[in-house]
Amino acid sequence: MRVALLSYRSKPHCGGQGVYVRHLSRELVALGHEVEVFSGQPYPELDEGVSLTKVPSLDLYREPDPFRVPWPTEFRDLIDVEEFATMCTAGFPEPKTFSKRVARLLEARAGEFDIAHDNQVLGYGMRDIAEAGLPLITTIHHPITFDRRVDLAATAQLGWFRRARRQVSLRRWYGFLRMQGKVARQLDKILTVSESSRRDISADFGVDIERLQVIPLGVDDVFVPPTTPRAPGRIVAMASADTPMKGIATLLEAFAKLRTERDVELLLVSKPAPGGRTEQLIDQLAIGDSVRFVHGISDAELVEVMGSAEVACVPSLYEGFSLPTAELMACETPLVVSRAGAIPEVVGPDGECADLVTPGDVGELTHALAALLDDPERRARMGAAGRRRVLERFSWRAVALATAAAYEEILAGAPVEPPATRPTHTDEKDPA
Repeated sequence: MRVALLSYRSKPHCGGQGVYVRHLSRELVALGHEVEVFSGQPYPELDEGVSLTKVPSLDLYREPDPFRVPWPTEFRDLIDVEEFATMCTAGFPEPKTFSKRVARLLEARAGEFDIAHDNQVLGYGMRDIAEAGLPLITTIHHPITFDRRVDLAATAQLGWFRRARRQVSLRRWYGFLRMQGKVARQLDKILTVSESSRRDISADFGVDIERLQVIPLGVDDVFVPPTTPRAPGRIVAMASADTPMKGIATLLEAFAKLRTERDVELLLVSKPAPGGRTEQLIDQLAIGDSVRFVHGISDAELVEVMGSAEVACVPSLYEGFSLPTAELMACETPLVVSRAGAIPEVVGPDGECADLVTPGDVGELTHALAALLDDPERRARMGAAGRRRVLERFSWRAVALATAAAYEEILAGAPVEPPATRPTHTDEKDPA
């Protein structure tokens, strides 16, 4: 099959969506398919045999100058104007504007692909692609409605004026969810990564649950147990973004309590927002000498970090799958994780591969981390069990095989009851 894999931003270190693009495309090529990735900035890291078509945007959120003002000469068309105007009014334009750009590109290359695979773009342009006759399938990792709820809840600690202003800003930023919900409801086939995400997509986007198929993510072979001793007292935590949903504030408070009675250090695989809540909380808790941030590292360096810890922690308030959890398990690193979203699906029964705690409960997290740090034999058993589970369940080749089978189903025209209506952009109430 000739596959167009579409992703509005795809750099692996930006989160699970970029990891998905890289490893799925590699394994599809290994199965004999042709894969061309269409991506906006930041562009993906791809393996041999996978081609890349760059779909340049204005790159308004690039480092080191996010929310930048482009030069007039950078504007090429009305899509660029819309992208900049949306940013200026506190919205997030990338899913919509990328979908328009890539729809235009694919229209010009009609007949070159058998299927288009949307990696959670869910922009109006995706519907245009399908209506132009190119079969379309979509992966939704989790509904971003959860991110919005957690971010809005985090404003409760602010004064009324700052809270109101922040809530208005957040609602505007997450305005693209109305579009994503509308597009999702018009799709015949959606892939997702966990049963938890399947239920949440159905509930939040109003999608018929029978249209959703679960294909869990895989873990790359580079994630292996360490060959050198682990650093005594080291705790590692993964957070692809410095946002409230990742639960880092809960972990920092728990770590501060641990540090009063034992010699511990915390490595956060994350890039903190300069002067943001995480940095402020570290200063307030006076733990800056024991907390280090690691970011922008290679896969090999990431494996070293994961394998250097006596204990790892995933304190998220929600995860659609939590690929870092599975990668840590592959490194035989014992885990304390939140009982949130799909994390229990990934780690399995409580206590075998990880200890599960209530999301946001500082006391429970402190106790679980302390107990595991004090029990080296249990850490060894837990690490070994975690790796066994990954080897048995989470393979990128299996992901590619199942995804290719879903492509075949679409191409074969398997009987799928069509949506009752296909509304216009503005004529439908949005449950998101």
